[in-house]
Amino acid sequence: MLQISHLSKSFGDKKAVDDLSLHIAPGEIYGFIGHNGAGKTTTLKSIVGIQQFDAGKITIGGHSIQEDPLGCKQMLAYIPDNPDIYEYMTGIKYLNFIGDIFRLPAADRKARIQKYGDLFELTGDLAQPVASYSHGMRQKLAIISAWIHQPKLVLMDEPFVGLDPTASHLLKGMMRELCDQGGAIFFSTHVLEVAEKLCDKIAIIKGGKLIRSGTLEEVKGDDSLEEVFLELEGETC
Repeated sequence: MLQISHLSKSFGDKKAVDDLSLHIAPGEIYGFIGHNGAGKTTTLKSIVGIQQFDAGKITIGGHSIQEDPLGCKQMLAYIPDNPDIYEYMTGIKYLNFIGDIFRLPAADRKARIQKYGDLFELTGDLAQPVASYSHGMRQKLAIISAWIHQPKLVLMDEPFVGLDPTASHLLKGMMRELCDQGGAIFFSTHVLEVAEKLCDKIAIIKGGKLIRSGTLEEVKGDDSLEEVFLELEGETC
């Protein structure tokens, strides 16, 4: 579903991502862990085509993000850590805008907006302008907008920040359902407990370099993910 080969990106003298290679198969929830500034967001932005990179290759479903960006973007959804949603729009106008971009038929669009709006208890607020939404409500709207076109690959940057426990539980269920249907999830998180309970595989990045990846058992062995992460980061537990 996602193949990253020898990805590198620098900002001036700083190497944000350094020769990173990773493969994510259909059906996998893949967690991406690292401290602030480790290179997680740069990697995610490179994958979705909004950040140019210096070297390497990224393919999504066999399509190159450099050679066929539109083909890639039709298959994916991206939720950044702080979604920039047009504040002058109402929630429903924004979702219809996303539906227009992906050319969703009216019946499918209406059904999915209703389904996810009710699920996140946001339907009653969709007529309100996004400017009036709390951070948590904006996050829910971003999640709904990501799911309505039924993407094959969903990338998320710290998706659980700002969500209440109920919304977090719903999102976890949606992530697993998407992967059970043959999709894939790649998301960054600081919440190691979430990664440990939810992910099929884990990648740990430090200073732009991938320092460990694989199944949860391969990455942590008999230790907790927190202990392994801190040890790899050169800290003491």
